[in-house]
Amino acid sequence: MSKYVGAIDQGTTSTRFIVFDKQANIVSIAQKEHEQIYPKPGWVEHNPLEILTNSNEVIGAALARANLSASDLAAVGITNQRETTVLWDRHTGKPLCNALVWMDTRTDQLVQRFARDGGQGRFRSKTGLPLATYFSGLKLLWILENVEGARRQAEKGDALFGNINTWMAWNLTGGPDGGVHVTDVSNASRTMLMDLQTCAWDKDMLDQFHIPEACLPKIVPSSAPYGEIKTAPLRGTPLAGMLGDQQAALVGQTCFAPGEAKNTYGTGSFLLMNTGTEPVQSNAGLLTTLAYQFGDEKPRYALEGAIAITGALVQWLRDNLHFFDVAGQIEPLARSVPDNGDVYVVPAFSGLYAPYWKDDARGVIAGLTRFANKAHIARAALESTAYQVRDVVEAMEIDSGIPLSSLRTDGGMVVNELLMQCLSGQKCWQNLWDVLYCWHLERAVWRLP
Repeated sequence: MSKYVGAIDQGTTSTRFIVFDKQANIVSIAQKEHEQIYPKPGWVEHNPLEILTNSNEVIGAALARANLSASDLAAVGITNQRETTVLWDRHTGKPLCNALVWMDTRTDQLVQRFARDGGQGRFRSKTGLPLATYFSGLKLLWILENVEGARRQAEKGDALFGNINTWMAWNLTGGPDGGVHVTDVSNASRTMLMDLQTCAWDKDMLDQFHIPEACLPKIVPSSAPYGEIKTAPLRGTPLAGMLGDQQAALVGQTCFAPGEAKNTYGTGSFLLMNTGTEPVQSNAGLLTTLAYQFGDEKPRYALEGAIAITGALVQWLRDNLHFFDVAGQIEPLARSVPDNGDVYVVPAFSGLYAPYWKDDARGVIAGLTRFANKAHIARAALESTAYQVRDVVEAMEIDSGIPLSSLRTDGGMVVNELLMQCLSGQKCWQNLWDVLYCWHLERAVWRLP
């Protein structure tokens, strides 16, 4: 009898494969980063074939390190970066273009087009989401309108759409040779194409966005047998689980009761609260989303506060400004000064997400004087995460009516003790809008005339 399960964790910057035992202990892990492609300001792409190659490599490496084979695994699941959009040829398996990453803002003109009649929230009651560059329905529309032949192929069913989970599941289960074209409810809820109540593709939304249903995957539960993996090194293993990465963290933190919440600090930060079997519409700038569905059980819903840039700001200081060589060095640098020296960072590289939803906002470093140095900027960068989380926590308390007495945290940034102290204490808990107001940056950040 198999003693282990495997998890493919396909994230924004890297792919991991993790083997767990029956007690949920990690037995083996392997990880590999993939290229971040920036063709134009605001555009962010990934190569889906590179992601697929990296996935096969880390799966093989993790199994080899534990001296295991596919027969030792009872099942494999996928968790993935959400909203990142792929359209590929069902006959060749080749993507029609690079994947449009969730933080890509090239659909800003489409957002404005659809918001002219009814405003940014015109589809909220049905999809739980505001019109924003974040979600994959408009990314798919951009591909259909801008990649030669894409619409023709999609309308014929010769081109298939999916977020990364769908792309990987299709390839794992055979690709052009009978690959399963599915997505789970948590990922489908991030497209703006699914009805929250029915958990089915909504015909009106497809008509509004001019999306052909022939290219869409089948919506399935988050935990169910989808098919058998046909590719090495997992050949013969059942594929039986699928969750968007933030919903997977909610499940991993065992937030199964309404009111329980978690926050993940990664490339961005995402605070989710379980709201039970009924969706809660937000009046404070949050998202209403599917949390998970196990088998034939009723789907569970969540309120979500999505922050685009937190860990990515640390990467930017490392890779673009060369403040340090590895991400972990930001903490001693930030600790080398007693405070931020009146420097503030607004990391709106991809606009501001919850609770403001300003797609045209751009990043700002404010309060610079001759006194300021890179240590002050590093400290301000960490504090910017606290400011943004504070905004989301306040919005979530308004929407849910539940004061958050505790918040379960995970993700790469939790190893930063200064950041965790900042989040748990009061020193940095200032509202982001107050920061903008105090420095009179409304015109610069919002690009007002």
